Amino acid sequence: MNTKLAKRLSELPKKPGVYFFKNVAGEIIYIGKAAQLPTRVRSYFQKGRPQDTKTTLLINDIAGLDWQAVETEADALFLEAELVRRYQPHYNILLRDDKSSQYVRIDINSDYPTVTLVRRPLPDNAEYFGPFNNSPALKSALRYLRRAFPYATTKGGVERVNLQYHLGLDPGLEEGRTALAQYRANLRQLMRYLRGGRAGVIKQLEKDMKKYARASEFEKAARARDQLRALQDLGRQSLLTSTDLAEANRDHALAELTELLNLKSPPRRIEGFDISHIQGSDNTASMVVFTLGLPDKTAYRKFKMHSGGNDDFAHIFETISRRLSPGNVKKWGLPNLFLIDGGRGQLSSALRARDAAGHSSLPMIGLAKAAEEIIIHESFSLPGVQVEAVVNSATRLKSYVRRSSKFVKFQLPGSSPAIKLLQRIRDESHRFALSYHGSLRLRRASNSPLEGLPGIGPLTRKRLIRQFGSLRTIAQAEASELEAVLGPKRGHRLYEQLKSQSPQV
Repeated sequence: MNTKLAKRLSELPKKPGVYFFKNVAGEIIYIGKAAQLPTRVRSYFQKGRPQDTKTTLLINDIAGLDWQAVETEADALFLEAELVRRYQPHYNILLRDDKSSQYVRIDINSDYPTVTLVRRPLPDNAEYFGPFNNSPALKSALRYLRRAFPYATTKGGVERVNLQYHLGLDPGLEEGRTALAQYRANLRQLMRYLRGGRAGVIKQLEKDMKKYARASEFEKAARARDQLRALQDLGRQSLLTSTDLAEANRDHALAELTELLNLKSPPRRIEGFDISHIQGSDNTASMVVFTLGLPDKTAYRKFKMHSGGNDDFAHIFETISRRLSPGNVKKWGLPNLFLIDGGRGQLSSALRARDAAGHSSLPMIGLAKAAEEIIIHESFSLPGVQVEAVVNSATRLKSYVRRSSKFVKFQLPGSSPAIKLLQRIRDESHRFALSYHGSLRLRRASNSPLEGLPGIGPLTRKRLIRQFGSLRTIAQAEASELEAVLGPKRGHRLYEQLKSQSPQV
């Protein structure tokens, strides 16, 4: 990235708008829209962000940047389509998916004008607007525009007005409720809006409303007022789909984590760890993996603890030691960030295991459940980054910071995208560990007391069941009875093992 482009990125206003990428010759090569210009435009230049071949070619050709800020997301949506139609940038054509693109078709010159969505424009004397690549956003915007400028979507087939008219969404041409000339005038306002002329449309409506009011034409003044309110409602709407919002939130979270921890680039792979057990039995640990803010379930791993007892610190030490064993590092690679579920004790144990494995440069943080505090050790450091830099970043993000022993704790605001991402990773690691723990408990509960005993295999178990009839009878059998079936040595050993277990069967 050249110095001029980096400077332009820093000047982006925090508003909706349309951005223009230019090549070294100053030609526009791509036009895009954004609900927030800085977030969307900077996302192209995030290191480690997955990109297809076409997007990589675009980024390599970007030498300059310009933009046009607007008032609403709807303005950005329609302005983008108009400018793409006007300039036909190379990469908009290259990256366009014709199967998902849509055009707004308005046959304003027909005897019964309609507004419809089509895949391709035709030479039929109708007006076409587009292409629009975000179909859900387009449909959402048109729903609000229809309140301001009622239009028909199908030719009238009956003489009676339809339900859409009574809802204020159709002109009612069937019964002459709206004159054709007036309907066409409304459609021209709609077309003006679709070309990106929102400001002019609103100015004209305000002028008309005042003119009608002075002339005591209150019905027309009220209609202009209602149109203005509908357009204002559209301006307050978010046209982002759930997918768009999720992507934007992930970008925000990764960018905030990068700033908070003073990382050189957004953490591509984050691994979360948690321990699960009940009173020291069936101890398990989980490792969940989030790649660029999304769960990568194929990379999840679970650990059955070798050490027993109710000791979370020992278990987290064992888990991180096994995770960072040479064999697992070779198979799974290394994360960009470790997230440990727990407080100072769990984090200290994890740090000892990390350092003992020879990976002391890997960043590791904890997340305590009680107050949702992010915890780092004073030794937290990456090449060229000191813990004070992290503290300063936390302060800039309006975090409450406090020191405790050799640890620094801070609470990000609840609205912070970074804390929401960390909480999601922590919760997923807890869910995965609890799921594995539950499966082990269920398996143990369903096992026969004979399973796992040395020298007692499947055939011997069947033989005993056939002889005694039930597990309870086997457990209550005398030594002489077991010896008669298995022989003196094996029978006596089984008798001693069953008595030491005192099984509840």
